This record gives sequence, structure tokens and C-alpha cells, in this order.
Amino acid sequence: MTEQSPGPAEPGPAVLVPPPLPPMPPQPPVVHIPAPRPPRRVLRAVARWTAAVVVFAGLGTGAAYGISSMERSDVPGLATRDDGRWDYPRLSLPALPSGSPRPFTPGNTAEIHHADLRELLLPAPAGATGDKKLAGGWVSTEQYVSEYAEDRRAGLRPALRDYAVRHIAARGWTMPDGTSSRVYLLRFQSGAFAQAFKDMEIESGADAGAPLVRAPTTEIDEGWSEFARDAVEGTSAELFVEPAPYDGTQVRQAYVVAGDTLALIVHEKKGGAPAVPFRQTVILQNQLLG
Repeated sequence: MTEQSPGPAEPGPAVLVPPPLPPMPPQPPVVHIPAPRPPRRVLRAVARWTAAVVVFAGLGTGAAYGISSMERSDVPGLATRDDGRWDYPRLSLPALPSGSPRPFTPGNTAEIHHADLRELLLPAPAGATGDKKLAGGWVSTEQYVSEYAEDRRAGLRPALRDYAVRHIAARGWTMPDGTSSRVYLLRFQSGAFAQAFKDMEIESGADAGAPLVRAPTTEIDEGWSEFARDAVEGTSAELFVEPAPYDGTQVRQAYVVAGDTLALIVHEKKGGAPAVPFRQTVILQNQLLG
């Protein structure tokens, strides 16, 4: 039987080939829908808070080195700029010799001030008339003890030698209202000597201890407690006032112990020495010594 070869295949049903699809876009289209605008009150509030943050940031930066004329927020309780504060120049800590530490840095166990003592004196405020005898330079121990009642001077002179006072610097001035101010800085061998001299020889406590020439009696300045928190950590400040009735002129005085340095600050004025500028003077001198 002869094998037959297959004939041509019959055509099948037609197959429809769909046209190619267009390429997909790389990303879905983005439809921009504008966000609703915040209410005007919100915008104003944000602007106020932004301004407040900028102001407080600036104040924080400036406070590190600018212990100046006491802006309104510097001293709690001094509510307005016309409350009697004096206009002190902008203050800054003096430069130290290379490698010398600040008095309260770790390792400076004697709490020594390495800056020139005269540069740590508070300058006179605007409008003051300087005291030519107390012009910001060195003064003698005799000048310092002359502030005290005569019967205490005999004991203070040898005590200054025994406690090895190294230098005394002083500045004085008189304000247009008649307030007379004097600041003395006494530098000792260490913080322990300065503290011991104040405790054992000045003997301040419930009162100012060794009386000044024009202040035979004193009492603690009770108003100081409101501002004591402004004192530099590691220092101490004691403020006293001559109570009424006083003999024409009232005296306010303070002692600040800051490491190796003891400060005596005196304000006196006929008819009554105002408290606000006195406390201001103490705070600024304390900060310079810190």
C-alpha cells in the first residue's frame, strides 16, 4: 500500500492581533490642590511667637558676656525703667592671662582671680562725678580702714597684715541726686582668707558687724532676699541698711565674698539712700567678680 503525502493545510479561522498599548507614564500625574490658608489670627499668633523666640535667643546670647545696665528682665521686681536704676555702661569680664582659669573653675581650688583687680571694679554710671581720691586704682590699707569707726581701725590694720591682703582697689562717685558711692575690692591669698577676714574681723551677721563712720547701727536689708538669686553661684552677698532715725544721712552697705576677693560697697545720701540703685550696684559688682 502506497503511503500518501499530506496535502496543504486548510486555513484556520482568522486571529485578530490588538494594536500595541501606549507606554505607561513613569509616575502618575500629580494634581496640585492648593492648601487652605490659615486664618489671619493664626498667622498673627505665629508671627508673635516667632518674634518672641528671636528676642529671647538674642537675650540669652548677650547675657553670657553682657552684664550691662540691667534690662527690665534682669532683676526680678524692678518693674520699670524709671524706678531709680542707674545707667551703667555695658560691662564685660576682663581678659585673663593665657592659660589662667576663672576663679570658680575646677582645679582653681584657692578661687584666685587672675585678672587685674582694678579691671574688676564696677565703673561709675552715667551722670556720675568721679571721686579723684578713689579713681579706680590702688589704695592703701589706711584708706580702706578710714571707712570704719575710729575705735575699730586699730584692730583692722594688723588684721589686714595677718590675713595677708595682697591688693586693695577702689572707685567712688557722686550722683546728681547727691548719692555718694564707694566700692572697695580686697584681694587675699585665697578664698579661705577672704572669708575668714570677713567672718572674724568684720563679723557681719545680724548686722554689718564693724560699724562704718557714718553708720553706727545697721540691720539686714530685708528686700535683698528677692534679688539674692541673681548672685553668681559660689559667691555670697550680705546687704545692710541704717535704720531710721538716722542722723541726716542714711548709709547702705554690702559685703560680697567672691573667691579670694572681698568687696565693700557703700551708698549714702542725705535724707535717705534709695534701695534700688544700691541693690543694682551690688548685683553688677557681684557678677563682675564671678
